[in-house]
Amino acid sequence: MKFLWIIPFFLLQDTDAFLMKNAKFKLCLQASPTNENLSLEDCNPESDFQDWSWQGDSLMNRGTRSCLAVLGADRVQTVLCGGTVYTSWDCSDSLLSPLGNSQDYLMANRKGVTIGNVRSLKAQWQDAADRSVCEGKAAEAEHDRYFFAALASTHVYDHTAGNVTLVLGIDQEELEQLLWFFRTEDPSTWNYSILALSFVAMILGLLLLAINVMRNRKRKIHMQSPQQAELEAKQALMPVQEYNPAKPQKPEPPDQKSGDVMVQWKDGTITSLYTEASEDAI
Repeated sequence: MKFLWIIPFFLLQDTDAFLMKNAKFKLCLQASPTNENLSLEDCNPESDFQDWSWQGDSLMNRGTRSCLAVLGADRVQTVLCGGTVYTSWDCSDSLLSPLGNSQDYLMANRKGVTIGNVRSLKAQWQDAADRSVCEGKAAEAEHDRYFFAALASTHVYDHTAGNVTLVLGIDQEELEQLLWFFRTEDPSTWNYSILALSFVAMILGLLLLAINVMRNRKRKIHMQSPQQAELEAKQALMPVQEYNPAKPQKPEPPDQKSGDVMVQWKDGTITSLYTEASEDAI
């Protein structure tokens, strides 16, 4: 039984917001995000400033969270809901009139909306499916009636069965489960908590990233130091002969023959110990 009650609640919640399209101009009523003025624009279901919903007898804009109100004789704009300004509307046959004044209607013109006393297409308002906006008010009233009936928890006693049931056809335990399921609370604390937790997680991630980068650099330095020391040791053991113009070059010995004895003197000259005597000398 409780699942049969959950489905209508979701359906009613999804159909709360609707577009207010004028039957004459085929344009939708849009609230200004910067001021309290109203205008007629091309219908855009994705725009929150064109979404309206019934809050009792008031029409509230989803984008500005303000209500449609009458100021003066024919001036219409949005004001804060629940204020002293007249924001209650009566709806009948797609016509919107200030509550208690059935002779004047909300009418569209090329500049926006105004209050007039002519029952024409300019005074008829429909939703995106060309249905009367009054159907939304009736659905909202039906939703509120069932919801407040559930909250009232009115009991009737079945003397034959000896148990307690509700007028709505469900028992007390199921009603409490439904009330808990459809409970409403202020999500600001939860949103701020998630935001703070996300900020802390971002700071922690950046800190871990910096530590990891520093450790990688140190690891590379430690890996390069033993290799460099080993290379320097090998270079020290290997004789390196380089040409140095500052040092005198050793004279190359003359061409040697078999049996020659070469002697290098202190001045660096190299001579043969035994020179061949020429045949003439013999």
